[in-house]
Amino acid sequence: MADTDTDTDIAATGTGTASAAASVPSQSTYQSTYQTRVADYWNAEENPVNLELGRIDDLYHHHYGIGAVDPSVLAEVADADRTGGGPAGLRERITAELHRLEQAQAELLASHLGDLSPADRVFDAGCGRGGGSVVAHLRYGCRTDGVTLSRKQADFANEQARKRNIDDKVRYHHRNMLDTGLATGAYAASWNNESTMYVELELLFAEHARLLRRGGRYVTITGCYNDTYGRASREVSLINAHYICDIHPRSEYFRAMARNRLVPVHVQDLTADTIPYWELREQAGHLVTGIEETFLDAYRNGSFQYLLIVADRV
Repeated sequence: MADTDTDTDIAATGTGTASAAASVPSQSTYQSTYQTRVADYWNAEENPVNLELGRIDDLYHHHYGIGAVDPSVLAEVADADRTGGGPAGLRERITAELHRLEQAQAELLASHLGDLSPADRVFDAGCGRGGGSVVAHLRYGCRTDGVTLSRKQADFANEQARKRNIDDKVRYHHRNMLDTGLATGAYAASWNNESTMYVELELLFAEHARLLRRGGRYVTITGCYNDTYGRASREVSLINAHYICDIHPRSEYFRAMARNRLVPVHVQDLTADTIPYWELREQAGHLVTGIEETFLDAYRNGSFQYLLIVADRV
């Protein structure tokens, strides 16, 4: 999964060294048939719920939203349900509101990355079409490296960075987040935003611990199944099948972090905060993917949780 760019500047300007970067295993080490299927899925993906929202301001996210929905939008949706029509422009207002909620989620994650400066590097694992890296850069001025298994996503994200004239600071790589080839100890912060369910947590957190300098900050926002209820629920299994992923139990996040020198300093349950997003999306006919009711059932019955976890590298 190696890309064509080099990371000489990363080794030279980060706290890692070129020799440390050279000692990293080859990019094919953790490549698997499953990960090839994941890459194929995202290379082919053209979902309106990702693309239409991103076109609003050229911030393309691949995650969900948090926060209360604008009451005026809810009133317009209710009017449309009652009359069978609704005001002109309702589709556009729903799209904009969903994007506002997903942007709020991205900003929440970025706000927990620590006290960063423009001299710092940060790492976006499973970056998708790149929105999260842009949010972090605009907030802190930091240099950002994003990694995705999808060549199509990496090319798209790099083009967006060029359009914003930030491609000297924000770069995307066609690589495996478990085996990045990036410099050891070069990063002040790193994160996964709804991408941990595509990999083994033990391998993932080992790579984050390698990339982060001592005292660096790791953040994830993720869906996980609530193992106080036992095994994964029917709804969680349906979500896995829909996205070709493997949602982890909540407890495994903390066990795998502990084994890889990542110490949680803040945990926040965002489940109640994300339900309004899903309730609105369920009513957005042009953006519905068919999984909305399953997410809502899973959140409401307690078998599935939406968590923010912040950890320090010790």
